[in-house]
Amino acid sequence: MKLKSMAAKNKLHHHQYSAKKVETLEGYPEIKGIDFEKKQDLKNLLDSFLLTGFQATNLGKAIDTVKQMRKYKATIFLGFSSNLISSGIRDIITFLVKHKFVDVVVTSAGGIEEDVIKSLKPFVIGDFNVPGKLLFEKGINRIGNIFVPNDRYLYFEKFITPFLDKIYNLQKKQNKAVNVTEMLRLLGDEINKEDSYLYHAAKNNIPVFCPGITDGSFGDMIFFQKQRTPDFQLDITKDMADIVKIALNAEKTGAIILGGGIAKHFILNANIFREGLEYAVYISTAQEYDGSDSGAKPDEAITWGKIKPDANAVKVHGDATIIFPLVVAATFAEEFHKKQKT
Repeated sequence: MKLKSMAAKNKLHHHQYSAKKVETLEGYPEIKGIDFEKKQDLKNLLDSFLLTGFQATNLGKAIDTVKQMRKYKATIFLGFSSNLISSGIRDIITFLVKHKFVDVVVTSAGGIEEDVIKSLKPFVIGDFNVPGKLLFEKGINRIGNIFVPNDRYLYFEKFITPFLDKIYNLQKKQNKAVNVTEMLRLLGDEINKEDSYLYHAAKNNIPVFCPGITDGSFGDMIFFQKQRTPDFQLDITKDMADIVKIALNAEKTGAIILGGGIAKHFILNANIFREGLEYAVYISTAQEYDGSDSGAKPDEAITWGKIKPDANAVKVHGDATIIFPLVVAATFAEEFHKKQKT
């Protein structure tokens, strides 16, 4: 009974439910969909989601949460897994970084290398169902229904090898290892392409963190660099200190996390040091049933002190390539175009 009453208390505290409100449905809005008898625009469609139900309502809450982040000038952490850079979401991320709508970026190694590769050669739309054996024989890699020919990685190697030599020379010059975030700032300068989010992050002094930099093709390039120069090093410890300082020095913090993995946890863990985020939006297809952090909902993060108990937080279950453009359209893009008119 004691455990049951404690659970009920926590539920009331976290979600501000009350038995009276549930019994009378006081404050619960009526379900209502968009009226297509009338001519509608994108704004009306997005506004309608809040009262539609299911994940449409969670999408409406996500839009409202991002608006709250902007209204109350929260420091915004944007985290994403590499497949979002594989997709056209890269262009939306570039827009957000270019116009300083986010303050911190966290991604995986694939989210770095694919930004570089796409600045050199594009990926193409393929098909989920082309046999892997056929693609392998033709030298084509598949990411879902996106095709990436092997030659893209040859372009990447040709670009990144002299860049890592520069990082090694900088290490020797300053007699200490270069930290990953500084390396990625220099990489953005090196790319120097408008379609690259790393380029705009460097230009706007927005830190890009990649705690798993030794993964993927970038990790392969680090291996080759170590073969050439065995004393080559990268400092990952300063990155941890730097992201925690950003969280600690912020008046309010918000997170927009697309997918899961290391990028998600790196953001959440940094915010433990300030007793949690005030705002959080998760967009993911991952489920919580296997105990993974990738699938965990915001309520689980509350138990760890990663999100504040009274935070404005929501998870939208679904494909970020569909959901995130809608969130951006209703928030950052709308704000951007309003400013353009004034």
